[in-house]
Amino acid sequence: MRIEVICTGDEVLTGKIVNTNFSYITQKLEDCGLAVEWETTVGDDRDNLLLAFQLAGQRADAVIVNGGLGPTVDDLSQEIAAKAAGVELKLNEQWLATMGDYFKRRSRVMPPNNIKQAMLPAGAEVLDNPIGTACGFAVTIGKARFMFTPGVPRELRRMLEDQIIPRLLAKSGKQSAIYLKRFHSYGIGESHADTLLAGIESLAPEGSVKLGFRSHYPQLETKLTVRGADIEAIRRTLAPVEAEVRKRFGNFIVAENDSTLEGVVLAALKQKHATLAIVETFSSGQIAGRLAHLPGAEAILRRGVVARQNEDICAAVGLDRNALKDGISKEAAEMVARAAQSQTGATHALAVLVDVDEGADRVEFAGTTCLAIATANDFASRRSRIVGGRDWVRLGAAEMGLDCLRRYLQGLPVNERIDFEKVE
Repeated sequence: MRIEVICTGDEVLTGKIVNTNFSYITQKLEDCGLAVEWETTVGDDRDNLLLAFQLAGQRADAVIVNGGLGPTVDDLSQEIAAKAAGVELKLNEQWLATMGDYFKRRSRVMPPNNIKQAMLPAGAEVLDNPIGTACGFAVTIGKARFMFTPGVPRELRRMLEDQIIPRLLAKSGKQSAIYLKRFHSYGIGESHADTLLAGIESLAPEGSVKLGFRSHYPQLETKLTVRGADIEAIRRTLAPVEAEVRKRFGNFIVAENDSTLEGVVLAALKQKHATLAIVETFSSGQIAGRLAHLPGAEAILRRGVVARQNEDICAAVGLDRNALKDGISKEAAEMVARAAQSQTGATHALAVLVDVDEGADRVEFAGTTCLAIATANDFASRRSRIVGGRDWVRLGAAEMGLDCLRRYLQGLPVNERIDFEKVE
């Protein structure tokens, strides 16, 4: 099946916003064994939109159109879809009532211009949007089935998974039983992972397991896609491959499937009836930010300290302001973690202290991360040099802090070398 994605909007065309929706659509379709053959970006221009719809209707079997379903004058998708399909716009009373209820439940009055969002091409199939006011819809233009989606990322993602992918799979005639197993790792680069997993697909019969990677520093996502007649057969096929990935990646796997590193850490703390204090520098509070909003974090996260100056760190945890006058080291991180644990009464404290290079950002720009985990009777620490620029140092420090805490809680070594460290 030949699939095209059309993304609309002047803000996308001019680069004022990064088009993350397209990458999400193609990634999700690829996970299901569906490939996108064309991508078109069109501004808010009636003639150009009509031409794009007509061209896609000639060459594709299915088209996903993203954006242009809002209530304002520059939202043109319904109007141009109707023109391309050769039908009139018609008020969809059911969606109008759904929108009215949406506003009512939020104690708001629906503005008159929102009625525009219920004007759909005659005969269009409504694609439900339970978290927004823009319904999606499907209509045939030329030889292709067009599916229109809202531009708001969370609304698009919900509609894509619940409404569009099932329709595309049915239209493609592919087996509907598909399973995607995902491993999230930290510390292994993409090329290293590819080498480690060489030949792993041969463990499954007849190439029934497809291996793929998605690198999004500091993590790497490793995907195993399996298609089969039913989910039980898929699980039997996947089992030896899945086990081999765990064996070859070992301690570098931080989470699986929809789990996250921070979720794994929080669950491990909860299982131990533990509490946590965090001290972090240069990371912009990312460690606390990744934990604090999770359900249950309010009972575990005791305190977070974010500072850039050593004197401020010391003052925040009850140390003499000159305690870090000699700079950052493993011993300094241990001292700060112990002080934070003692002062807050948390069972565990994590201190992540970063000393970055001076000068302009550059590829060889590096930072030294010294971190420590302390309890009342124990501690663990490590030092690392991460190279790659300011963002890599910042993201790497936060990830390393969370990962070392995960390792400590799981009884794993915290000093295992990673691919992103500079050899000294």
